[in-house]
Amino acid sequence: MLAKATQTENHYDSYLEQHIQQFDPISLAEIQEAALLDRIDTKYLMGIDQLATILPQVTEDYRALTINNIRLHAYETLYFDTDNFSFYEQHHNGVSPRFKVRARKYVDTDLTFFEVKHRTNQRRTIKSRLPINDVVMDLSEQLTDFTSEHVHCETDQLESKLWNDYQRMTLVSKDQPERVTIDLNLKYRWQDAQVALPGIVIVEVKQAKRFQPSSFITQMRDLGIRSTSYSKYVAGVYSLYQGVKTNNFKSQIRMVNK
Repeated sequence: MLAKATQTENHYDSYLEQHIQQFDPISLAEIQEAALLDRIDTKYLMGIDQLATILPQVTEDYRALTINNIRLHAYETLYFDTDNFSFYEQHHNGVSPRFKVRARKYVDTDLTFFEVKHRTNQRRTIKSRLPINDVVMDLSEQLTDFTSEHVHCETDQLESKLWNDYQRMTLVSKDQPERVTIDLNLKYRWQDAQVALPGIVIVEVKQAKRFQPSSFITQMRDLGIRSTSYSKYVAGVYSLYQGVKTNNFKSQIRMVNK
């Protein structure tokens, strides 16, 4: 069922859009120079009210990705998996290395990439991507070959499984090799089913190395927010598909509900 945004959540959306204008801008060309395709990812789950508390504290430490004067950008992602959800099972069972395969459209710039994310045994994230014209439901021979170069599975068995829409703010540290992505207004959908999480914020801190200083992490710690495991793909699957394993995601589900 699609959740409805409350009046309070709409207030926070308006507040966040206004406050992100206080950050110095950074262009798409500049941010691509700091892509951090090989990095350490740390995720956090919070309420939108907590984000509203943090942003004013870090305005001087980060620049905000700005494209055509837009700083809150729309993303559209289509995930691929095998018929029996091999990638989902990798996450559920804590397998390393593990993979995600997806097509992602950056709606505001009309750019689309086919991407493979590889989580290594050393807990690093390596992203490989290929420009494509638009999101496709079925993998072409070119995309199958590209996937085969990076994924340990029968890539000809991959099929589209889940749509994920959200808005993202991207902040780039002025002093460190660090980016912070802030995902809002998440919605998962497949065929006629959809689930929305309007009050949930997913923050991902992407750093070149572990334990480097981070103003954003410092603010989250001051609020008692600790890192957690949260995959938008995993959450979409267990929200929309019946019969998949969820035992190892119970704490995550409780956190989101709380």
